[in-house]
Amino acid sequence: MEDIKSTIAKNISELRLQKGLTQLELAQMLHYSDKAVSKWERAESVPEISTLVAVADLFGVPLDYLARDEHGANEQEPLIPQPDDEPEEPETLLDERKVKNHAIITSMSILLVWFIALFIYVLIDVIFKNAHGHWLTFIYAAPISMLLWLIFNSIWFNRRRNYLIISLLVWTLLAALHITFLICKINIWQIYLLGLPGQLVIFLWSRLNHVKSNT
Repeated sequence: MEDIKSTIAKNISELRLQKGLTQLELAQMLHYSDKAVSKWERAESVPEISTLVAVADLFGVPLDYLARDEHGANEQEPLIPQPDDEPEEPETLLDERKVKNHAIITSMSILLVWFIALFIYVLIDVIFKNAHGHWLTFIYAAPISMLLWLIFNSIWFNRRRNYLIISLLVWTLLAALHITFLICKINIWQIYLLGLPGQLVIFLWSRLNHVKSNT
């Protein structure tokens, strides 16, 4: 069993390097954590059979390729460009371009929130000369930005980062509410106590999913 684990570990590592992928990139393609991939390649654990099938399909090799030490010369042809094939952009470059484009879209969306906040601030300042508290638009732009980041991260990026973003969303929202009440001369600092059980739930949730991804 240990020999098979070592063989699978070696083959996954070799295929990943031939494909030019990092452990994190492979993990994202398979919907696992990079720590799980690292354990596979150190022969500390073996992926489930469904995951092995996904790995074989991803690298264009037969399933039994992963469990064998020696391989025929033609077994990895899907990974090697044929001379007569039309030149194609490497998949890793396409993935990197997608990640960059997604990051730009996310950044632009968050910047748009702050632009709207600035626009509202200036508009109120111009129309209502004696207005007070309209700077709160910037305060509430923070949790709204966190919400947008959470949405885009859930769609395009590493979902494990969601735990951090949700924590930031909770605390910036509580801070915005506290500041709002302070303007009304009501100091309810106790509102931050609501964030403590929320933070504990987020932490336990992250640990639960971490255990699942490493099994």
